[in-house]
Amino acid sequence: MPDENSEKTRGRLELYDVLETVAAALVICVITFVFAVRIVDVDGSSMYPTLYDRDKLIVSNLFFKPEQGDIVVLKKADFMDQPIVKRVIAVGGQTVNIDFDSGTVYVDGKALEEPYTASPTNDPEDFQGPQTVPAGCIFVMGDNRNKSTDSRFSLVGMVDERLVLGRVYLIIFPFSHFGIPAG
Repeated sequence: MPDENSEKTRGRLELYDVLETVAAALVICVITFVFAVRIVDVDGSSMYPTLYDRDKLIVSNLFFKPEQGDIVVLKKADFMDQPIVKRVIAVGGQTVNIDFDSGTVYVDGKALEEPYTASPTNDPEDFQGPQTVPAGCIFVMGDNRNKSTDSRFSLVGMVDERLVLGRVYLIIFPFSHFGIPAG
């Protein structure tokens, strides 16, 4: 005949094991989302057709240094309170120029092939080129070039790499957009 005290003890140990597992899972989730990845919402249409308004993105800055072509999330408080999503056009030391008549973006004198853009770059904002990107900075633009406030606009300008929250790795929602963004 089973001892009633041993059954109570076993029940308490099982409950303790469950609580310990749940607590460990919560700690792992918190550490992961604080230090390794973030979920960020797209706000607006500046990255159309690559990203849509309200897409949810997985972003990470773990072992990341911005490179030309990356889609990044940055926080520039003097421009906007919430994070913004843009594409890296040039990095420190590269020179950017834009021919607004043809809509062509040039980096170091070479025209970029940009199949991901919604239309040619015809809106100059207040850009005066050519401009050389300072070391430790990036030049960013939205894929929806004529509906994007980006490095062509002096309030955004060259973005210090320390303001980059991370690179976009995955679109997770809505499920119809799930996948790695074009680049």
